[in-house]
Amino acid sequence: MDEKITICCFTGHRPEKLPWGADETDARCVRLKEELRCHLEGLYLAGCRHFLCGMARGCDTYFAEGVLALREQYPDVTLEAALPCDTQADAWRAEERRRYEHLLAECDEVSFVAHRYSPGCMQRRNEYMVDLSGVLLAVYNGTAGGTMRTILYAQRKGLKVITIEI
Repeated sequence: MDEKITICCFTGHRPEKLPWGADETDARCVRLKEELRCHLEGLYLAGCRHFLCGMARGCDTYFAEGVLALREQYPDVTLEAALPCDTQADAWRAEERRRYEHLLAECDEVSFVAHRYSPGCMQRRNEYMVDLSGVLLAVYNGTAGGTMRTILYAQRKGLKVITIEI
């Protein structure tokens, strides 16, 4: 089996682009998290073992938490945090930073594209993840931005793209 087929990366929106914003108790958010978990288990059963996440606020957080829940069931699952820079969470609210730090501590591996923020480091992080992967799981609302660019890049690279539309 191609080693890339065993690797899945993720892209999705931050709370500002989600219909429920940051309200994770909203029924639509609860359904999305369940759908992510179903896709993650399906990907595991299809052979994916390593999962890459950019660790942004919003959907990336849901994805990382879903992978960690999957790892509880299947201990051979690994989660890699692919960070655009080591200052990614510096401007976040304290509770978001705590959640982020907790997730980072649970990751099997942490990779950095750059140490300092620079224009384009987020997209370079996304391309790093796609370049290592065979599958992209995306939460996408149809708008222009980083999620769309990552999906288009993955398609150009020939990845299987699974899109959850919101």
